[in-house]
Parts: sequence; structure tokens; C-alpha cells
Amino acid sequence: MNSITTHVLDTSLGRPARGIPVTLEAQDAQGHWLLVGHGATDADGRLKTLMPPETELAEGVYRLTFDTRGYFAATQVEGFYPQVSVVFQVRDASQHYHVPLLLNPYGYSTYRGS
Repeated sequence: MNSITTHVLDTSLGRPARGIPVTLEAQDAQGHWLLVGHGATDADGRLKTLMPPETELAEGVYRLTFDTRGYFAATQVEGFYPQVSVVFQVRDASQHYHVPLLLNPYGYSTYRGS
């Protein structure tokens, strides 16, 4: 499977972050961001369908944007980051790219998962 997926874990609660809207964009040759797909994390904090099934993954620079404002409001937590953007590069389009987000109200981290 050659696609981009994500997973959000709320490290302050020790559980998946459900219902976070996520947007996936690709950067074109002029540096503009083009929408590739979007969705929201499921009950397990995962989003496996960011890219429409007919979309082929291409090499290039991509950006995942997580709308965390609504998540923190729904959990009645004051968050410092209303959104989180993660920019990364796909160098081999034949691979699968899983980009998890570890989130808490005052920090976050990310990595290339499997």
C-alpha cells in the first residue's frame, strides 16, 4: 500500500484522540499547497483514508494539518496549539508513509511510523 496515514494519541490522557479533523496537502513546484485529502480521526485516533483510493502517491513535500482546537474544546482542556502542521518529504512513492502525532495540551511530537 503506497499512501499516507496518521494516528493521534493524547499523551496527557493516555488514549487515542478521536474526532480531530486532518487535512493532507502536497506542495507544487511553485511552493503552493494543493489539497490531496481530508478526514477526521476515528475512535482509535486513526485516519487511514486521507488519500482518495484513486490517488497515486507521488514523490514530493506534503503537509498534514491537525485541527486541535476543537478537540481540546470538546475535552474541556485549554490547549496551547490550536493546530499542528507537520511537513515531510516523500522520497520513495512506492512506500507507505505513516505519520503519527503524539499530542498534549502544551506540546506535541511526531515521527515516521510503520
